[in-house]
Formats: sequence, structure tokens, C-alpha cells
Amino acid sequence: MDIKVTFPDKKEVLLPAGTTVGDAIEAWRKEMIPATVAAKVNGVSVDLNSALLGDAAISLIDIKTKEGLAVLRHSISHVMAQAVQDVFPGAKVSIGPSIEDGFYYDFEYKDSFTREDFAKIEERMKEIIAANYPFIREEVSRRQAVKLFEERGENYKVELINDLPTDVDIVSLYKQGNYIDLCRGPHIPSTGIIKAFKLLSVAGAYWRGDERNKMLQRIYGTGFPDDAALADYLILQEEAKKRDHRRLGRELDLFQINEEAGPGLVIFHPKGMLLRYIIEEWERKEHLKRGYDMVMGPQILKVDLWKKSGHFDHYRENMYFTEVEEQAYGIKPMNCLSHMLIYKSKIRSYRDLPLRFFELGTVHRHEKTGVLHGLLRARQFTQDDAHILCTPEQLNSEIRKIADFVNYAMGIFGFEYDVELSTRPENSIGSDQDWELATSALENALKDNKIPYEINAGDGAFYGPKIDFKLKDALKRKWQCATIQCDFTLPERFELSYIGADGEKHRPVMLHRVILGAIERFMGVLIEHYAGAFPVWLAPTQCVVLTVTDKHLAYAQSVYDKLIVAGLRCEKYFENEKLGYKVRQAQMQKIPYMLVIGDKEAANETVSPRARDGEKLDAMPVNKFIELVHDICAKNK
Repeated sequence: MDIKVTFPDKKEVLLPAGTTVGDAIEAWRKEMIPATVAAKVNGVSVDLNSALLGDAAISLIDIKTKEGLAVLRHSISHVMAQAVQDVFPGAKVSIGPSIEDGFYYDFEYKDSFTREDFAKIEERMKEIIAANYPFIREEVSRRQAVKLFEERGENYKVELINDLPTDVDIVSLYKQGNYIDLCRGPHIPSTGIIKAFKLLSVAGAYWRGDERNKMLQRIYGTGFPDDAALADYLILQEEAKKRDHRRLGRELDLFQINEEAGPGLVIFHPKGMLLRYIIEEWERKEHLKRGYDMVMGPQILKVDLWKKSGHFDHYRENMYFTEVEEQAYGIKPMNCLSHMLIYKSKIRSYRDLPLRFFELGTVHRHEKTGVLHGLLRARQFTQDDAHILCTPEQLNSEIRKIADFVNYAMGIFGFEYDVELSTRPENSIGSDQDWELATSALENALKDNKIPYEINAGDGAFYGPKIDFKLKDALKRKWQCATIQCDFTLPERFELSYIGADGEKHRPVMLHRVILGAIERFMGVLIEHYAGAFPVWLAPTQCVVLTVTDKHLAYAQSVYDKLIVAGLRCEKYFENEKLGYKVRQAQMQKIPYMLVIGDKEAANETVSPRARDGEKLDAMPVNKFIELVHDICAKNK
């Protein structure tokens, strides 16, 4: 029996039923095979050795695409797991997915893995790759799979199978050589396709991310289509270490996270708080320019309110709770509830809309210890949160205005960005109709603004779809900061309404949005983006006055006083130290300008600025330097 196969160029051919996907592609265009690691058949990702049993539309998954890299890296994780079990008999495997920049696999083993073990594991991986074992998919009954993994002592795999929905009767296994794993796939055709990989680090990880479970050992690695791409990545990783905001936070005296206070809780030092203040003040001014009203809600709200909103059912594992006078309260993980109570405080007319409530709101979320990461993932943080309540007719315009605001902000702070539209997750509230309306509203606004975007299926908030803006830093890493979420559900749950032109009650639509996101997270990204060398307008310290000897103290102090009065953020290095030492200190603190005060400057009542990059400016009066800094700041914000 022949089947009809349609290829990406719309070409249709008849092939015998049972032809593999790889053979079909090879018959179509043989030159495409080397770069193809898997394919989609009627929209479903499959292995190249999968058989075509009916009419099919085929699209290719290229090894250099995001999806293709994920297939490659997941396949490498299987090779690593096989190598670990070969080198360390008795090691048990659990899960090993691909991640943003690579892959990991979690193991249970009696001894601790070290970085010194990586060479032995990598050597065995190379042998497995050289053997060019095919990745063979096999579908077996649930009962057979449990029996197989019980016999192999793989209790984690048995638990995963037993936790599958009861209606799942068939599971898929993958084999390469003597290694068998529980996996949905797809995988590359064979191990020999792997060309470039590297094991990177090892860390502890609780089974299923739950601290009540056993601590496993997680080995991280990465893989690329070729050695050149891997080498480029490793160079970027070394640069990333130098830019690590936690290290720079200590060196530049910006903040600390102290175990005495608690993990995930940030303590800002004076310079760090000044940087934060600059960012927040910029935000307040920009929001006021755009017609936002500033509001503030309490840190705790009654649990009944969180139940009404749906957070208690869908988000409570991330919340903290307390009790006051036998009344249960939830510490807010989000700011939206207070804003809706503000809306409900009086009758609203269509003439009042849109209403834009803005709050730099501090929230608390119960993040697991294993995912905490300096400023980038904390338990207490402040969001530049706003909720826009508008009529359905105003929705498109409001979304487009937010997108314009994000674009402006990213330009001010020096970031490029990509955009994703995240759709309905499995765990959600609201009707199908509302989700379709909300998703269409976001998508149409992106199209109207001519903003390119990708679909991120199933990653929306539980109450609505969202647009995510992924900013790219100096190392081209992506960070989630700005977001726009469209919500028909919460206005329904809280019975929000406005009086329309027809005199009847109507339901408003709510947009949840942040521009920079969590202030702490954005600061962490800024520190790494600029490697701590902030532009003049953002720098906590814009200049430092340095004396050559003590006889210049009086004039240096007068310069410092003028700079402070003029609004410049200035420090003074008047210690009885050599000038070279003071200059090095200023350079280590990445201060934009050093003003050296010696005999000539004191006599002529001038300053001689040295820029952070080593450029020496001509001597100038203090007022001229103040004007210079003000002009630079005005051009950059």
C-alpha cells in the first residue's frame, strides 16, 4: 500500500507504507540528511527511523535550531548516563533532560562525583560515540516496563512509570548499546552523530525537586553540532564567570545574601540601594508620563481572597501563610488583588477606562533552595507591577502601548530582546472562549506592532496567556523580564464591572504587566551585562576625587562639595596613600571618572578627569565637568 508524503517545499510523493522518515527525506533531498536530527510528522516530533504508516506531512528538525539542539543534547544526556553506569557500577539514573544551554542527568551513587571524574566519564562517552550505536525506540506495556526496571534496580524509573496517568498502558523505551532508558524521545539516529560535548559541573539536586526526598547528584553538560560552536560557548562561559553578579556584588559593595538572615533574601548596601533607587525613580517618572496611577497594597491579605482569586488552588505551594487573631492570611506573591479592590472601591464608567494602576510592589515567593541564585532568583523581590483595566475595545491599543514602553525601556538600558507568546497551560482557570479571546488579543497586537515572535506552547500563567520579552545581554544570554498577561478570568471572579454607553453593566478586561520585571533580577542582569561598569547615568558613584598629597586636601574638599551640591554621585579618596594605589582602587570599583587633584589643579582651580577606559580629558573648571556629566546623563535616559 502506498501513502502520500508531503515535504516542506509542498512536494508530494507516493511511498510504500512502512518507509522510515529518514528514508523518505533521503529520497526527497539527500543533502538534507546530515543536518537533520529528527522530524515532525503531522506536527508530532519523531525519530528519523520511525515508520510512516499513513499519509504524512513532514517537516525537518535541523541540528542547529533550538529544537534540534534540544534533541541532540537530550541524546548526549543518555550517552552520559550510559557512561556513568559503565564507569561507576551501581549508579542509578533518574531523569536527564535537555535545558537552555545543555543538559543534565541526576544520579544516585554511594560516593560523591567530582570534577576529576569527568575525564573518565568523557572518555567512556567518546567510546560509545565511536561505536555509533543506533538509538532504538521500543514501545512496551506499562507492566513490562516496570518489570524491566525493577530487574535492573532502577527504582526511580519504576516510580516515574507508576506515577503516569492510569489510562497510559504503553510506554516508550530507548536503547543504545547495553543501555536502556524510559523516554518519550525523539533522539538522534545514532551516537556517532555526536561531535562536540563537554561536562561542566556537578551539584546536589533533590529527587523531583522536593527537599523531603533523597539528595541526588546532578551532572551538567553541554553539546553542540561542532567543535567551533562548543569552543565559542566555553569562552562565553569563562566570560560569564568574570561577570557573575554575585562576585561583582561583593567586589563593588552592592549587596549581600547572608545565611544568618536566610537564603534568597537580599540585603542591599548603600551603593546597591542607590543603584536600585536610580532605576525605580526612572520608572516612576516614565509611568507618570504614560498615564499610570501609583498605588500600594498591603503585604498580607486574607486567605479567603486568595481562594477567590484562584491563587490558593493553583499557586499556594509558592506562597507563605501566617495567622493573626485566628484569621489566616497569605503573604502576597503578586500585587493584583489589591489593585482589583481599588477598582471595586467605587462605580466605574466606560468614560473612566482605561485605568492603569502601577505599584513597585514587594512580593514573597517560596522558591526552593536549589533554584535560588543571587539577585536572579530570590524569595523576596519587588516588581514594577501594573494592572490595566479596560474595555475589550481598548485591549489592542493598551497592549501595543505596553509593547512600545518595553521597547523604549530596553533601548534606554541597552538591551536587545526576543518575544514569545505563551499559551494556555494544563493547570489553568477560565473558559475556552476567554482563553481564545485573550490569546488572539495578544497575538493581534504583536502583529499590529510588527513585532516578530515565537509561540511558547503551554507556558502561560494559570489565569491567562502572556507575551514574554526575553532581553539579550552582552553575552547574548536571554533573560525573562518584561511580560504582558491578558486576563478575562479574575475580573469575572471579583465581579468587576463598568457602566457602558448603553447604561448597562459590562465586564472589564485586565492586563497584568511588568516592564523591567523583578527589580532585583533586573539589577542582576544589568550587573552582568555591563560587568559592573555601569553607564554614567546609572553608576552609583559617577566620579571620585583623588588627592596627590595631603596639601591638596582643602581644594579637593571644595571640589567634592561642589559636585555633591550639583547632584553628582561622588566619593573622595583622601587617604594618605600613593596616588597609584588610589587610582587602582577607583578602577577596581569601575567608577566612570577619576578627578586627580595635584599642584596644577589646586593652583588653577581646575580638575583633570580620567575616564574609566583610560582616556585623559583636558583640565577644566569644576562647573565644566559638572556640565559634561549632566549632558552625558541627559543623552542616555
